[in-house]
Amino acid sequence: MSYYHNLVTDKSWKLLQTLQKELKFVLIGGWAVYLWTRALKSKDIDLVLDYEELEKLKGDFEVVKNERLKKYEAKRSEIEIDIYIPFYSNPGLPAEEIKNFVVSLEGFQTVAKEALAVLKQKAFSQRRDSVKGRKDLIDLMSLFQLEGFDWNRYLEIIAKYEVEDDLELVKKSVKETRQIEEIGLNVHKMAALKKKILTSARLKGPIAQR
Repeated sequence: MSYYHNLVTDKSWKLLQTLQKELKFVLIGGWAVYLWTRALKSKDIDLVLDYEELEKLKGDFEVVKNERLKKYEAKRSEIEIDIYIPFYSNPGLPAEEIKNFVVSLEGFQTVAKEALAVLKQKAFSQRRDSVKGRKDLIDLMSLFQLEGFDWNRYLEIIAKYEVEDDLELVKKSVKETRQIEEIGLNVHKMAALKKKILTSARLKGPIAQR
């Protein structure tokens, strides 16, 4: 099942492939989740790149600085590109720290699935009551289902960067979710995944007592 129309996601994927040939970046966001899970395709493109690569991007796109959200933005048709810059942006982890989690996956530089989940939960916390917020939650469930998802590493990243509050919001939504048809989670399967998440994602320390 698709979340966005196939025409839009196909256009976004082709644009991403073009950007890959022209720029050096780390892919995060929905397309990174897709590379890991092969679940839902994305509409928007999320990149971490340095100022030199940003200048290259400006040659082909009108790039706008978003001071409030500490990122840069570009657009082509209905495809939005969010650009995160080291020592300026924080899409869930400081952008300059993301290099510590980089892996190569299907020809792209992206991030380890546990770090990607931390980034996704930040996005979810910022827009959880929106269409994009629901997509963030579905992406998180797709990552949490992955065989080999390292819950200890995930919690270590959360503790190191002090983003426990984002995880608590995710867990609250998990408790309230009965099924996610888009990725084949019926009531029974969702109940099993919910139990796994709530058992595995137990925080240690003061935050756990809230």
